[in-house]
Amino acid sequence: MAAEDLPSEFDVVILGTGLAESVVAAAFSRVGQRVLHLDRQSYYAGNWASFTFNGLLTWIEQNHEESKQEEVPDWSRLLEEGEELIYLSNSDWASISNLQVFCFTSEEDEEQEEVSNPEPPVNGTEAETSEAESAGVKEEETKDTPEEPTNRDEEKQTPQTEGEEPETDRPSPSAEHSQSEPAKKKISYAKLVKEGRRFNIDLVSKFMFSRGLLVDLLIKSNVSRYAEFKNVTRILTFRHGKVEQVPCSRADVFASRQLSMVEKRKLMRFLTSCVEETEDQQAYSGQPYLEFLRSQKLGDNLEHFLLHSIAMVTEDASTEEGLASTRHFLHCLGRYGNTPFLFPVYGLGEIPQCFCRMCAVFGGIYCLRHSANCLVVDKDTNRCKAVIDSRGQRISCSYFVAEEGYIGADRKKVATPTRFLSRAVLITEASILPSDSEQQVSLVTIPPIAAGRPAVRMVELCSSTMTCMPGTYLVHLTCQSVGSAYEDLWPVVTKMFRTPESHDQDSPSVLWCLFFNMADGSGLEVEGHNLPSNVYLCSGPDGALGHDHAIKQAESVFQKILPEEDFCPPAPNPEDIIYDGEGNTGDEDKNEEKDGEEKKDEGQEEKDRGQEEVLEEQGLLTEE
Repeated sequence: MAAEDLPSEFDVVILGTGLAESVVAAAFSRVGQRVLHLDRQSYYAGNWASFTFNGLLTWIEQNHEESKQEEVPDWSRLLEEGEELIYLSNSDWASISNLQVFCFTSEEDEEQEEVSNPEPPVNGTEAETSEAESAGVKEEETKDTPEEPTNRDEEKQTPQTEGEEPETDRPSPSAEHSQSEPAKKKISYAKLVKEGRRFNIDLVSKFMFSRGLLVDLLIKSNVSRYAEFKNVTRILTFRHGKVEQVPCSRADVFASRQLSMVEKRKLMRFLTSCVEETEDQQAYSGQPYLEFLRSQKLGDNLEHFLLHSIAMVTEDASTEEGLASTRHFLHCLGRYGNTPFLFPVYGLGEIPQCFCRMCAVFGGIYCLRHSANCLVVDKDTNRCKAVIDSRGQRISCSYFVAEEGYIGADRKKVATPTRFLSRAVLITEASILPSDSEQQVSLVTIPPIAAGRPAVRMVELCSSTMTCMPGTYLVHLTCQSVGSAYEDLWPVVTKMFRTPESHDQDSPSVLWCLFFNMADGSGLEVEGHNLPSNVYLCSGPDGALGHDHAIKQAESVFQKILPEEDFCPPAPNPEDIIYDGEGNTGDEDKNEEKDGEEKKDEGQEEKDRGQEEVLEEQGLLTEE
């Protein structure tokens, strides 16, 4: 919608289309509030977005460009008496840093035009993005228009592409690859770009707990009908230099070949005892969860599985925290499959778009590539009266909600330094743990590989999730930042996968990888900012596996503004909707139908009598 078409008054103006902001928009629109939802980007979901491969290349280039501080016009002429302006931040690239890209496959395109191959990182030193890589990106972008994360309806209409056999190019000319894989052709960089639309690469890596706040909200609000979901099929861990499957359900425990019969009984007994509080648990209150596990004499195998793959906590986590995480894991088991997790088809970026769709269905107005430059504040009441958008239109509003990147640092309360997440995205040619099925969705826990290193969470997605092309796997690595993303995660990549630094023949090869740091949204203070009283902030993605932090934020903002309203009540099914006027005419229609039937009966009687008279005259009808 063009700026000149925008109404001049709304109940709520929302900046940013991340998960929390999108849920807030849907909740307000559902209860009848007039919502204007803006985003300065050309795509939905902000740092929660999913990109095609070509779209991700464009996003990388934009982040490499120096942030240009655009000169903000002076809008003071739009002020009335007793008002002042608060200018908003016009750049949010500070939330993403340390981007580094590496390509370990041939860069020859189908015409055999050579593109120089970037040098791989050597001896663990910090690597820079290759100029040749950037040149390759620009060259391919002129051939394929980058696709941003928008509605996937077009792709959903052609699911048959999932089953097609992937085409392959000539093997890499390097001696290493030709010796290690003489029979298998390697997918080239040009092939990745050509098939870029088959990829949906998330900036943030998470799963949905089957009984978590997000799944409950999707069901309650009826937003779940806008998306499709797949079960996470297995939970893995990395131990003693190899990947092992973690038995978590009763069926997995008894089918496991890694555990002895004694270990199976101990594990089932412990999981059963975790459901309720016991004296043993209370005795270890305040002590590390690992110490409690050791007191149960479970053995090293079970301690490792329970700590890292079921509770998914660090070794210094308290017993209370570990038990709560274990119970939540067990509570989510069995609702939709043998693991507690779900994953949305086409990537996590679909979820914010689903809530945006619900908001639009109930009257919300959306504008991408459109933002607000400043807030108009009443000096006496310290309330935001209006916003002035990037095209100079003054739009009145009762409440204002924004993603924290839109607010300048001078206005935000900073209690602790900003924390960051280290992220890596890998495209690989095989699964980390091959099995009979090539359609496994896996969660892998990797304990710290050295002292001072963080634990790493790995998510491996197959082509059936519609996030990568057939013949490849999409791998996400996430951890709390200690240094740059490359410094934190490259040692894990070399240990788990085949790269020029590690030539393990049994590990899957990395074709392409991206490293970057992202701001951790869990550190945002909810209140206490130097802002008007009716302005509310939402944070970006946090480092947790689930989505509870964002959903709690959205519900908190909604309840502060409309405490008497239900948060995201169920949306009616289209066939159940009664449009205005239908209910008032129902009885009249029935009466008219009844009158018509009576007239029809009378007419039929008259017609029958007329036929009898004719038959009598012809002597064909006589009385006996």
